[in-house]
Amino acid sequence: VAGLGNYGLRGTRHSVGMEVLDQLARQLAVAEGWRVDKRCCADVALATAHGLELVLLKPRRFMNLNGLSVASAAEVYSLGPADIFLVHDDLDKALGKVAIKLGGSARGHNGVQSCITALQSNEMTRLRIGIGRP
Repeated sequence: VAGLGNYGLRGTRHSVGMEVLDQLARQLAVAEGWRVDKRCCADVALATAHGLELVLLKPRRFMNLNGLSVASAAEVYSLGPADIFLVHDDLDKALGKVAIKLGGSARGHNGVQSCITALQSNEMTRLRIGIGRP
C-alpha cells in the first residue's frame, strides 16, 4: 500500500496519501514501526490485516518521482503491479469523497503516472481521496 505525496511537505493537500498511510499504520498498531528502507528510498512499515501481510510505503521523493520508490519496493518485496494499492489525492473529487479505481489511466495525476511508467503497468488499484479544487 503506497501513499503518494510530496515527502517532507506534510499537511499539504497533495500529500493526503501519506496522511492516510499514517492513519492506517496507527489503526494497525504499527505506527512506531516506520523505518527508512534505502533500497527503495521510502519509509516502510510492515503490518498484518485480515490475514494479509502488508507493506506500507511512503516514498521519500517528490510526487512525480514516487513511482521509482514504488517500483523498487515491488522488486524488493516480490510484488507485481496487481499486488500494489496506491492511495492518492484527487482534485476532481469533492473534499473528503473517496473512490476506488481498478487500473486504467493516471487521469492526469503525476504520482500515478510515475508509478505506471516505473512499473510498466497500469494494473494498480487506486484509492482516490477527494481534495477538491481551490
